[in-house]
Amino acid sequence: MYLLGFDIGSSSVKVCLIEASSGKVVASDFSPKKEMKIIAEEPGWAEQNPSDWWTNLKLAHQSVMSHANVDAEDIKGIGITWQMHGLILVDKDQNVLRPSIIWCDSRAVPYGEKAFKEIGEEKCLSHLLNSPGNFTASKLAWVKENEPEIFDKIDKIMLPGDYIAMKLSGEIGITVEGLSEGIFWDFKNHCISEDVINYYGIPKSFFPEIVPTFGIQSTVSASAAEELGLKEGTPISYRAGDQPNNALSLNVFNPGEIASTAGTSGVVYGVLDQLDYDKLSRVNTFAHVNHTEEQMRLGVLLCINGTGILNSWLKHNFATSLSSYGDMNELASLSPIGSKGLSIIPFGNGAERVLENRDTRCSIHGINFNIHSKGDVLRAAQEAIVFSYEYGMNIMRDMGMNINVIRAGNANMFLSSIFRQSLASVSNATIELFDTDGAVGAARAAGMGIGFYVDSKEAFSSLEKITVIEPEHEKREQYLEAYERWKDHLQEII
Repeated sequence: MYLLGFDIGSSSVKVCLIEASSGKVVASDFSPKKEMKIIAEEPGWAEQNPSDWWTNLKLAHQSVMSHANVDAEDIKGIGITWQMHGLILVDKDQNVLRPSIIWCDSRAVPYGEKAFKEIGEEKCLSHLLNSPGNFTASKLAWVKENEPEIFDKIDKIMLPGDYIAMKLSGEIGITVEGLSEGIFWDFKNHCISEDVINYYGIPKSFFPEIVPTFGIQSTVSASAAEELGLKEGTPISYRAGDQPNNALSLNVFNPGEIASTAGTSGVVYGVLDQLDYDKLSRVNTFAHVNHTEEQMRLGVLLCINGTGILNSWLKHNFATSLSSYGDMNELASLSPIGSKGLSIIPFGNGAERVLENRDTRCSIHGINFNIHSKGDVLRAAQEAIVFSYEYGMNIMRDMGMNINVIRAGNANMFLSSIFRQSLASVSNATIELFDTDGAVGAARAAGMGIGFYVDSKEAFSSLEKITVIEPEHEKREQYLEAYERWKDHLQEII
């Protein structure tokens, strides 16, 4: 018996097949091998064509199935996770009306800020747990004002994972977790927010049927079964945005537990069991995967847009003579803690929520042509990402969250010893690295959705811890000195 996980990222689509009883990965692959294109027709814009997600899902899925050599009828559940906050619009025939406005697009910031003031800051925070900000609802408001001919054709709105479920099943649904990440959910009244949809003029008919995060949401259609080589009727039994799902992948379900990722963007995600929020919406609170009206489980999300994308930009534009990220890490390791006084502000990927939606752009401070080398710049970039995490985690601490242990997958920036040691030492938290990723987590969750696993404890019993990184207490002052210098430069900018 097998379970499939689909992870719809902004860089690639990953597909993973696991054997349900053991939880072991049978095969996994991703597509494209180079990062997926992000369309940016104007500064601050970021769009992708949903059809590209489907095309790359099919390519990765075909590779997985050919390597796994399993019968389609033995696949008993499908889980989906996706890049959060994207907006997909379809007409009554399920045709996509425009490219998806994705998570790092910042065009809707003024719409969200205006809504925050006019709906009422206290009302937004107490009911939505966030400012409408630059999230999906505000992106839809931008479409309404700037592309009225498209708005008039809308039958349903979706998030990226809902689109994939539609392609698989022909049915359109959305979860409470998805509605909350779009800032459409009223946590006090447990329903779609009348305040938001009335303010923005969004018809309630635009919203699909609400489906459970875990459970039989829909099944694979005959056409999709033929297209993918799956069995018609295979249940789609789980879906969640990438950060709640990444926390799930690390077995983070309960209050006080912390997860982190460091891909194109960077995230620290902690679970609460009571309504809480940051009054400035610098970190955001959403429904966690196991949130219900009866058992409150909220995910506090710190998201930094300008993280791994900085490292990627340096690789493709600055360190072109180095063949891999491993080579970059090796060269960076020759530079000391603090990068000889060099500081980089890493926010070059649009407006940053942690900076109250300011778009500061990336900048380098303190460079000295006589002492600094390529390795210093590369180390300063990794330290900059760590410092942005610490800046945001201090906001989470002010909300009462203890950050003593951070769980992460052994991937992306966490593959760098500089990054993970700096993060442990600056935050004074132990880091635990696990052999998992979002697609694996979605597959395990699909097993929970069909009832194969009794609970999360059983589903994640085989989760393998790879290593533990402890803070370097004897060097912590050096890390903190570099962090304070970095923070001073940031304060000068903002």
